[in-house]
Amino acid sequence: MMQFIAIAETDIGISRKTNQDSVLIKHAISKYGEVLLAVVCDGMGGLENGELASATVVRAFSEWFDEELPRELETIDMQVIGEKWSLFLKELNVKISEYGQSICVKLGTTFTGILFVGNRYIVGHVGDTRIYRINESLEQITTDQSFVAREVDRGLMTEEQARKDKRRNILLQCVGASARVKPQLICGSAEPGVYMLCSDGFYHHISENEMFEKFNPLCLVDRRMMHSNARFLIEQAKLRKERDNISIILIKITISSEEKSDRSAENRLLILDDIMYINSDEVIKWDEHMENTDWY
Repeated sequence: MMQFIAIAETDIGISRKTNQDSVLIKHAISKYGEVLLAVVCDGMGGLENGELASATVVRAFSEWFDEELPRELETIDMQVIGEKWSLFLKELNVKISEYGQSICVKLGTTFTGILFVGNRYIVGHVGDTRIYRINESLEQITTDQSFVAREVDRGLMTEEQARKDKRRNILLQCVGASARVKPQLICGSAEPGVYMLCSDGFYHHISENEMFEKFNPLCLVDRRMMHSNARFLIEQAKLRKERDNISIILIKITISSEEKSDRSAENRLLILDDIMYINSDEVIKWDEHMENTDWY
């Protein structure tokens, strides 16, 4: 039986006036055992109200977990969930774009989310936030949807050049600021170890060797060490003059022989953790807007 420990850390960084990253962890027990949803959204740094876009998507997925996931668990199909996520993100792209047009502001956000059910997972991804899997080695699961990543893939730029290129923040698509989005969907089998989600403010100045050193399963012995090691690398990024917001989610997976499930009700989730970090001032503005609209 898969068991999860998950933590989140987010930091405004050294130069931003607001934290445009939004972070979500939803952890529950179902008839399949533990289920966990983790999301990192990076509101676009060069676009106004990026924190509003990221908070909107995170809140929408929080509500999806509470209201829609129990129905999906009746006959679980991770590929079907992925396709529904894709449609959901396309709808959010239109709605955020329409809201921006109504107030003459362009706003957008990345989206990187992973849902674990039993020993399976589904990933949805738009933009350049990332998911890594860490066990005996470190592996990036998602593919950056950015200009520099495309140039590297075409052989026109090296990885080192991409890290230093001034165009590294140019995205090929993002939710709310693109004419259309086509999320990357990845289904896989969950393995014991560590999964990490992060915004680009984290990985710009932190090497994969440093990530592995601090986030490999042997180092993350408990929740306290997970928080401590995450904060250490966030502070390292800030010392190296990272100017963007920085967010990390760490998920440690272990296997236990102890059965932990909720079979008392087929259509129910027993919540264990419900963590959301968003910029509250912008969400208040969004709530005021929602009172006067009927399309959300």
